[in-house]
Amino acid sequence: MTVIITDPRVLSRKMEEERERGKSIGLVPTMGYLHEGHLSLVGQCRKENDCTVVSIFVNPTQFGPSEDLQSYPRNFQGDVTLLERERVDLVFAPKPEDMYGEDFSVFVEEESLSKNLCGASRPGHFRGVCTVVLKLFNIARPHRAYFGQKDYQQLKVIQRMVRDLNVPVEIRPCPIVRDPDGLAKSSRNSYLSDGERSEALLLSTSLKAAQEALEGGENRVPALREMVLQRFEKSPLATPEYVEIRHPETLESLETVEKTALLALAVRVGKTRLIDNCILESPR
Repeated sequence: MTVIITDPRVLSRKMEEERERGKSIGLVPTMGYLHEGHLSLVGQCRKENDCTVVSIFVNPTQFGPSEDLQSYPRNFQGDVTLLERERVDLVFAPKPEDMYGEDFSVFVEEESLSKNLCGASRPGHFRGVCTVVLKLFNIARPHRAYFGQKDYQQLKVIQRMVRDLNVPVEIRPCPIVRDPDGLAKSSRNSYLSDGERSEALLLSTSLKAAQEALEGGENRVPALREMVLQRFEKSPLATPEYVEIRHPETLESLETVEKTALLALAVRVGKTRLIDNCILESPR
């Protein structure tokens, strides 16, 4: 039976008891409205740990003033039903006031990897992400934590935070989960109309086209970027926020793709902001 805990202090005590019993603890941090992508993280976590904890918390500090905090999709009972089917041990669902008191004043900020890509257009976003994730690590004290590669920049920022702050947790990346037509699973896909969803397929098809161009001999980053941008020019609904090809570890700019590179996209489809990425692999 899946146990629901809302009080951070109760979860901390419970996790301490599990550690004293010699149990390994895995954590899957989520904002809820779960889909197959989240459940793939849960499945991997259950394989590798004795106790699986899934947090459901729409974290207010990672939303900007004009972003979709209030309208972000929520379905707590549906989420719990899915997690019970997956035989999750614990669901941690705190209230915002239990995570951030009235005089809360300490934040965690990564100052390199978080500054470009999504960080450039969403100031303060990764500060909120790092802060809440570190709080979850301190509360649950997991041995391992699971993050999807769809949020590639977030994954790299969390890995850097764990490294630089000596946080005793292993970060386990998990692959992007896609619909059969290629659209990456996302809670925000629920915002899309039928027409917008069709246009959203430009994200995944553009990634594939860039890989094919690289295999065909085009390894110049400006040319690959321009090729991707041109695919969106005729779309009445999809507007790129950024198309970037970066070093897969440092996220620094590249001039050519010699071995591997991150191709990352952020695109507004109607009013919905979607992200996707792939690792380009040179055939050389």
